[in-house]
Amino acid sequence: MQRKFADLLVFHEGHKYAYECAKDAGYEGDNATLRAKSSALQNPKYYPLVFKHIGELREEKYKKYGISFGGHLAELAKIRDEATKSKSFSAAANAEKARGAAAGLYIEQKIIRTGKIEDLSEDELNKRISIIMDDNNLLLDPKSQDKDPKDKKPKPILS
Repeated sequence: MQRKFADLLVFHEGHKYAYECAKDAGYEGDNATLRAKSSALQNPKYYPLVFKHIGELREEKYKKYGISFGGHLAELAKIRDEATKSKSFSAAANAEKARGAAAGLYIEQKIIRTGKIEDLSEDELNKRISIIMDDNNLLLDPKSQDKDPKDKKPKPILS
């Protein structure tokens, strides 16, 4: 059953959940039991031979279908060339962009600048500290609970 589970898991990878493969391999129980069993079967701590066999099957599958960086780029280049021949320039551009992304030529960067403490002057820093201390006075000084915090409006943070 373990070998059959490993075969089904690798063969149906991305199409079936592991617990479904466990059920198809002959394991019985409700979904929770099958999930626990399939998780244990993939854990090298509990089933090292099954884990090793799954790894070998995946490696064999990757070799068989030629999933590699170079093969991936070549296939995208072929798609691009075919799209260009049939004058599908949008598809050709998308294939070329995918090649570039796979090669690491395009790096998506999202920079959110909120201001660093190192960029502030000493006066700005002191203002920020005093605003933070005033806003969190109840946390810093428990004796100041006599004052009604509802009367106090929060001060805007300097940008």
